[in-house]
Amino acid sequence: MSKRKLDESSVMDNVDRVQSRFKSDTGEILSEDLMVLPINITIDTLQELCNALLQQEKSFPLAFYVNNVEVTDTLEKHVDKGFDVNEHIVDIVYQPQAVFKVRAVTRCTGSLEGHKEAVISVAFSPDGKHLASGSGDTTVRLWDIYTQTPHYTCEGHRHWVLCISWSPCGSKLASACKNGLIYLWDPNTGKQIGKAMAGHKMWVTSLCWEPYHKNPECQYLVSASKDCDIRIWDTKRAQTCRVLSGHMKSVTCVKWGGSGLIYSASQDRTIKVWRAEDGVLCRTLEGHGHWVNTLALNVDYVLRTGPFQLESITNKTDNPLEYARKQYESVGEERLVSGSDDFTLFLWKPEKEKKPIARMTGHQQLINDVKFSPDGRTIASASFDKSIKLWNSNTGTYIASLRGHVQAVYSVAWSADSRLLVSGSADSTLKVWNMKTKKLSQDLPGHADEVYAVDWSPDGLRVASGGKDKVLRLWQN
Repeated sequence: MSKRKLDESSVMDNVDRVQSRFKSDTGEILSEDLMVLPINITIDTLQELCNALLQQEKSFPLAFYVNNVEVTDTLEKHVDKGFDVNEHIVDIVYQPQAVFKVRAVTRCTGSLEGHKEAVISVAFSPDGKHLASGSGDTTVRLWDIYTQTPHYTCEGHRHWVLCISWSPCGSKLASACKNGLIYLWDPNTGKQIGKAMAGHKMWVTSLCWEPYHKNPECQYLVSASKDCDIRIWDTKRAQTCRVLSGHMKSVTCVKWGGSGLIYSASQDRTIKVWRAEDGVLCRTLEGHGHWVNTLALNVDYVLRTGPFQLESITNKTDNPLEYARKQYESVGEERLVSGSDDFTLFLWKPEKEKKPIARMTGHQQLINDVKFSPDGRTIASASFDKSIKLWNSNTGTYIASLRGHVQAVYSVAWSADSRLLVSGSADSTLKVWNMKTKKLSQDLPGHADEVYAVDWSPDGLRVASGGKDKVLRLWQN
C-alpha cells in the first residue's frame, strides 16, 4: 500500500469515521496526509496499514495507543462520541514490539546447592550461557545452566561477597566484598585473573563495567564504596586509574553510561554525574529527601548485552563493535531513574539537565530496586510496601501497581521482550507479571526463606533466584 489519503468512499456509509494519523512514540508523524478510518477498524488492520506506511522489508508487530491508553480491539472505545469527522483528529501512537516472544517461566527446574550462607547476588552472563552467584560464605560460584550443577567455586575473598558484575564481552566476572577488595574471575576455568584490586577502605557496594562500544577490550571497571569514593580501575594492571571524590556519605550505586558519563547515588541524598575520561564532576542532581538506594538507565539492557546478537532476534550482519554501538544509539537520549528511602523516584535527563523530568510518588515505604524495561519504555520499582509500581519512562506518569506479594519486594528483572516482569520478595516467592494485563501471570513458590536476588537471562530462556535459604533456583517454562 502506498502513502496516500484513504478514499472516504471506501468506508461504508453506515459506519462512523474519524480522521487519524500515525505518530511514533517519540512524536514523529508517519505521514502528513490524514487518513479517514472507520472507528471499528481492528488491531490487525492497523498493523497492516502502519507497516505499509513504514515501508519496511519485513512487517513488525506493533502496539497502538490513543491518549496513552493501549488499543486492544477497535478504535471505537477511544473516540469521543458525537465528534465532527471533519474537525476531530485522532493521533494513533505506534510502538514496535519485540519480534520474538519470551514465555513466562512456570516451574523450578533446578535447585543449585553449595553455598553455605545466604546468596546475595545472581547474574547471567551477557550471552545467557553462564550463571554466577555471590554469597555471604565469601565465595563466588559459577554454575552449569544446562546440567544445573556447580561448575566452579571461586575462592579468594575473606568476607561477604556483596556484588558481582559481568564484563560486556562475557569473558570476565568481577566480584567485590565487605573487605573492599575486587577480584576478577575467568568463567571458563573458575580461576582468578590477575591480582586482587585493593584501594577502598570500606566495603564495595556496586560495580559497573565500561560499555563495550566504548572499549571492546573491557579493560575498565568502576566501583562504589561505603568509604564515599568511586574508583575507576584498569583491570589489566589491577590498579586504580582515578578516584572520584565528592560524596559526603556512602555511595550506594554506580552506573557507567554509554556516552562516557558515570552516575553515582549516595546516602548524602545526591546523584553525581562524572566524566569518565578525566573524572570531572559535571553536575549534581538534587531533590531526594533521604538516602538514594538505586539507579537505572534506559540503556542498561543494551549495554549489558553489548555485542551479543541473540539468534532469535537478528541476523549476524554487523561486526560486534558496530552492533553494540547501533544498539546503544537506537535507544536515544540517556535517561536515569533514582529510587530512595524517601519513598519517591526521580526521572532525569542526566547528560544535560540538573532539573528532574518528574518526581514519582505513590510508594508507601522505601524503594529497593528500579529497572527500565529492555525497550526503555517502562520503569518498574520495587518497594518495602509489598508492591511493584510501573511508570511511563518518558514522562514519569504512573501506570499501575502490581500487588500480590505479602512482604517487602527486594528485586525485579525484565524479560528480554519487555512483556514480562519477575519479582523476588521477603515472602519467599517469585512472581511473574504480564505487562499487557498488568496482572499476575505465575506465582512461583519454592524458596524456604527470603528471596534477595533475581535475574532473567538475556536470551529470555530462564530465571535465576537466590536468597536467605542459601540455594539458587532455576526457573523455566
